[in-house]
Amino acid sequence: MLDIVDKLEQKLKDLDQSLADPENLSDHKKLAELNRERTHLTGVLEVGRRYRSMQQAINEAREIIRAGQDEELVEMAREELEQNEAEIEQVEREFKLKLLPRDPDDDKAAVVEIRAGTGGDEAGLFAGDIFRMYQRFADIRGWKLEILNSSPAEVGGFKEITFSVDGDNAYGTMKYEGGVHRVQRVPATETQGRIHTSAVTVAVFPEAEEVDIEISERDLRIDVYRSSGPGGQSVNTTDSAVRITHVPTGLVVTCQDEKSQHKNKAKALKVLRARLYDQAMAEQRQKMTDTRRSMVSTGDRSAKIRTYNFPQGRVTDHRINLTLYRLDEVLGGAVEQLVEPLREHDQEEQLKLEANAAVE
Repeated sequence: MLDIVDKLEQKLKDLDQSLADPENLSDHKKLAELNRERTHLTGVLEVGRRYRSMQQAINEAREIIRAGQDEELVEMAREELEQNEAEIEQVEREFKLKLLPRDPDDDKAAVVEIRAGTGGDEAGLFAGDIFRMYQRFADIRGWKLEILNSSPAEVGGFKEITFSVDGDNAYGTMKYEGGVHRVQRVPATETQGRIHTSAVTVAVFPEAEEVDIEISERDLRIDVYRSSGPGGQSVNTTDSAVRITHVPTGLVVTCQDEKSQHKNKAKALKVLRARLYDQAMAEQRQKMTDTRRSMVSTGDRSAKIRTYNFPQGRVTDHRINLTLYRLDEVLGGAVEQLVEPLREHDQEEQLKLEANAAVE
């Protein structure tokens, strides 16, 4: 493990040289990539250096005890050795977790689609609640959120809404939110106080750049029409809404939130590119082992992942059997309380795979 720390130290020096290279300084995209890599490497090295320092202290303490020349010094060394040996296993494990391969998409922006599912009007209202939850979460994380397309429901909330979030580890965090979110509560329209169950589906894609997915204009069918609001009434007097069909795959994306046809087209292409990229990545994931596919971050989007129970004030994530009686906090944007245990679960599974591969 100590030789890994030394290699990481050298890698950090090489990165600093690259960051100081005038050619890279003039390339904003390359500079951003290098800075992201340096930030990640610094976090790994922080734990690695702590591990190295403890290991060196253990070796020095053992040497003093072995020499046995000064009884007082030996006693101090024994105490230090006992403390470091009790802690180093946890630090070593933390270091191994930091060394696990990262998903290259984690640093990308995320495109998120929320759709009302079963439950009629109540599902649309809950879709609005889920969107506002992510909106507050983005504010807490300092992410930039941009609505790409929305279809409001007549009674409030949304039939569907698509938005992007851009910031530190945006996709790496939001990818755990994909799946069916179920709500159990008494709807405002319910006169007899009966609890109803409704659901929304959340899909999360890494935002793809043109270099990731090349789209030929020949493969697109683009239709324009007048945008509409709740109930289908026209909210625009010009054909600014855009519907793009990707002919080879049959994927259809619409956007009508902007008054400009050009801006709607650009947003629709952003969503289409993300969907096509995700589709390509899904094909790669299919080739992985059954064990890897079972990890929560690659879960089936049709699976029920979470229940929000209003009468009991609880949120349950079914993937890791985690229940929190903090419903108001979570809906207020404290999604990290659910995401962090999911990430830790994924890392534990990955560590097991690494250990099994080493044995084999």
